[in-house]
Amino acid sequence: MSLKIALAQINFLVGNIAANVNNIIDAAVYARDQLNADIIVFPELAVTGYPAEDLLLRADFIAAANNAIYQLIDRVVGIALVLGFPEQDGDKLYNSAVVLHDGVILACYRKQALPNYGVFDEQRYFTAGSQPCVFEFNGTFIGLTICEDVWKSGIIAATQQAGAELLLTLNASPFNSGKIHQREAVICEQVKAAQIPLVYVNQVGGQDELIFDGASFVIDATGDIVFRAEEFKEQISVVEFNGNKPIKLACAPLYNEISSEYQALVLGIKDYVRKNGFKGAILGLSGGIDSALVLALAVDALGADKVEAILMPSRYTQNMSNEDAVLEAKILGVKYHTIPIEPAVNAFTDMLAEVFAGTTKDATEENIQARCRGVILMALSNKQGKLLLTTGNKSEMSVGYATLYGDMAGGFAPIKDVPKLLVYQLANYRNTLSDVIPVRVITRPPSAELAPDQVDADSLPPYEVLDPILERYVELDQSAETIIAAGFRHEDVARAISLVDRNEYKRRQSPPGIRITEKAFGRDRRYPITSGYKGI
Repeated sequence: MSLKIALAQINFLVGNIAANVNNIIDAAVYARDQLNADIIVFPELAVTGYPAEDLLLRADFIAAANNAIYQLIDRVVGIALVLGFPEQDGDKLYNSAVVLHDGVILACYRKQALPNYGVFDEQRYFTAGSQPCVFEFNGTFIGLTICEDVWKSGIIAATQQAGAELLLTLNASPFNSGKIHQREAVICEQVKAAQIPLVYVNQVGGQDELIFDGASFVIDATGDIVFRAEEFKEQISVVEFNGNKPIKLACAPLYNEISSEYQALVLGIKDYVRKNGFKGAILGLSGGIDSALVLALAVDALGADKVEAILMPSRYTQNMSNEDAVLEAKILGVKYHTIPIEPAVNAFTDMLAEVFAGTTKDATEENIQARCRGVILMALSNKQGKLLLTTGNKSEMSVGYATLYGDMAGGFAPIKDVPKLLVYQLANYRNTLSDVIPVRVITRPPSAELAPDQVDADSLPPYEVLDPILERYVELDQSAETIIAAGFRHEDVARAISLVDRNEYKRRQSPPGIRITEKAFGRDRRYPITSGYKGI
């Protein structure tokens, strides 16, 4: 018997239950009327969006989410809906999937494997289920699983033993570089071992720091992928089954590592601006590589008409920086303004002259310049209702090479999880699509331009040395001894680790930023500010 299953790769808004319900209804009607689908499968916790975090601790929020299920029962007929919601049962909350068809609840499954690592906090909110779930639909016995369930051994097998001939799995699997390949490899291996076909529906969209990349897929009983939806795009697709055998369709190609990271950053900016109701984005454009990349990302995400660039030269800004910044703005077609900061810097210097008397110039005077820029940008952001994008990268955030209330001022940090060397790779990748970042910006030595002839290498090891050390210490949690044994100089390791350890207070005050690595600052890596631990 033929069975048509729709995969609803949808971009939901966390917390907006009414809008999510309407999206579910619209998708179900489209799948029923235009694609002739029998069943439509939505992502994990589709009713609330994922992750809803501590909204899940609110009784009124949970009540609204549970009431939404009864609204959907009455409002959609002629197609079965499989969707995720937080199910309240007495004093326990479950991460559940429900099957609705023609006014009846056919089945309800409670997620058994609750992840509690990295960005996941599900054990904070949910009780784990303990039973498999199988329901019959048009003569086929279908099992349900939710996300982490299919990463753990035993749950697929137990569902099959309960009679399942086909599995539907609802997912909110966040992106990091290389994740899609890992995801497909693990689940294909699980399916091959169980010899049961699987429909994997993943959420798509940006949610604060997290990006959900979609790339939903269908695997046949031999472990081969017979269909894949596009990455980073909303899409409703239908796969037809003959009994429990899926009919092979075209698989959307996967982006490579650099291009997928770029697309993730674009989606993150787009959704943060759109979902939070900003009119557009604004940023300081210095003529350096970081702000050039952020400008390109913002334009690709929002369109040139929604992005504004501000040039804020000082006495230390080189002519080529101004020239390149203007060139970038013109190439990308964005509105730009030049606002020199010298009058503001002089005003602060005069105001502080008496209390600074007898002291030597140091980073304090450099920070005043950065903070003058922060005040200007925040004023424009407030006045225009545009989101201020900060332009600091992960290398800078790691070692504190950024000024609180200066270049760290802003609402969103798109490249906060992008190491400096990757900034260059992403810039070069963007130029393969069209030349928008001048070559000189990519080839010149990086500099904050807060002092005469300043370059980053005056204060930091070369990024070719620094970034691998930071990766080992921050992302892989390697000790100083292990890093030094890998061939890095003791003084470089000691310098980098010391800077990382003492700048947690800055990172805690930085804007949220898009996660693209396996360990980003914030959700993944949570260190105390006040700590006696020293990594070196």
